[in-house]
Amino acid sequence: MLQSLRLSPIIRYIHSENRHFVEQSNRPAIDRLDLRLLDILQRKGALSVAEVAAQTKLSTTTCWRRIQQLEQNGVIKARVALLDRNALGLDVTIFAHVKLATTGRDALAEFEAAIRDRAEVLECYTLTGEWDFLLKIVTKNIKAYEAFYLDYLSRIPCVRSVNSSVAVTVIKESTALPLGI
Repeated sequence: MLQSLRLSPIIRYIHSENRHFVEQSNRPAIDRLDLRLLDILQRKGALSVAEVAAQTKLSTTTCWRRIQQLEQNGVIKARVALLDRNALGLDVTIFAHVKLATTGRDALAEFEAAIRDRAEVLECYTLTGEWDFLLKIVTKNIKAYEAFYLDYLSRIPCVRSVNSSVAVTVIKESTALPLGI
């Protein structure tokens, strides 16, 4: 029995009883010029279309159309301002490994729903191996994390254990993807 589940506009996961594989035929065609545009935009998102066009030696109209197409295809998910956590008093970053009591679909969905709208949780990943989830959590101080942990995270019914590590120093922090250009 073959079932298809569309998880994003770019990748479709196919499940059969015998094997799992990824079908990548839904990826939009991206040429070298698109990669150059993406590289400029991910590093300097506040540039005007005219400034991006000048850097890529395109007309403003052509540049604008290409950017619009990349947005429509879902390659550009959003344009945002990156804020300095420390300047805003959010001085503590915690990485928390979470183990669930059971890992059935219901428990996974329950945990995902419980943390999805928590502002402290910047990122959440499902993992293979010993732990089920990895959370990146930002708070103003250790006391704020302790309150989040004691009052919320540890009280999610499906959570068996949490192993937290406090980040001491940031060596590298980037949002730029390695586009290979």
